[in-house]
Amino acid sequence: MKKIYGRKPVLEALKSDAELEVIYVSYNQHGEIINQIFSAAKKRGIKISQLSTSKFESLSEGNNAQGVIALKVTQKYFELGELIDAAKNSSQPLLLLLDSIQDPHNLGAILRTAECAGVDGVIVTTNQSTPITDTVEKISAGAVSHLKICKVNNLVQTIQQLKKEGFWITGSHLTNESKFFSDQDYKMPLALVVGNEEKGIRKLVAENCDFLIKIPMKGKIDSLNVSVATGVLLFEINRQRSSH
Repeated sequence: MKKIYGRKPVLEALKSDAELEVIYVSYNQHGEIINQIFSAAKKRGIKISQLSTSKFESLSEGNNAQGVIALKVTQKYFELGELIDAAKNSSQPLLLLLDSIQDPHNLGAILRTAECAGVDGVIVTTNQSTPITDTVEKISAGAVSHLKICKVNNLVQTIQQLKKEGFWITGSHLTNESKFFSDQDYKMPLALVVGNEEKGIRKLVAENCDFLIKIPMKGKIDSLNVSVATGVLLFEINRQRSSH
């Protein structure tokens, strides 16, 4: 079982198809979101157990749980074929590929942004990547429960398969050859690749992208945090696609 900490993440898990075993609520919790949690849990037939402050604090293990913790069946991962099929049902397919993201706070923030941007699926690498932990779940503000997430061993092979399925692959990569992100056309079935916090996307991954993009920097620091950069790129893609 995994623990989901916090009012909004638990509510979002209830609204999704996430399999929840039980929800623990500390005594004397009030508010609109608490009421929604009780109502949604009742509709889905999920047990709510109210705990004393001391028992709840012991269960939260020092995490900021805002008086609510849910126990969730282990994270469900989708097969690559399922993600591709789901994306193809979209009028403008968009997948997000994460190459070796290691910080759980970054992963949680990226997943939250991806859900808000309406991506059709997220592909993460098995090796050299943070797993979807309780921290990731909380930082994502419940987005993990709404996203289709696929875990792969070989990102290059995955990219090659996506190309066969008609996707164009764009990588966020700081090189002289990369185009400014706002100059690239994104009106096509697309997979965006973003990379590791320090090293970016790996050399072989970059070589297998159809085109590379970068965000111009005007300050003295030469790069953005990967979660911020992902948000900039995803919403530029959306902006272009929604313009006529």
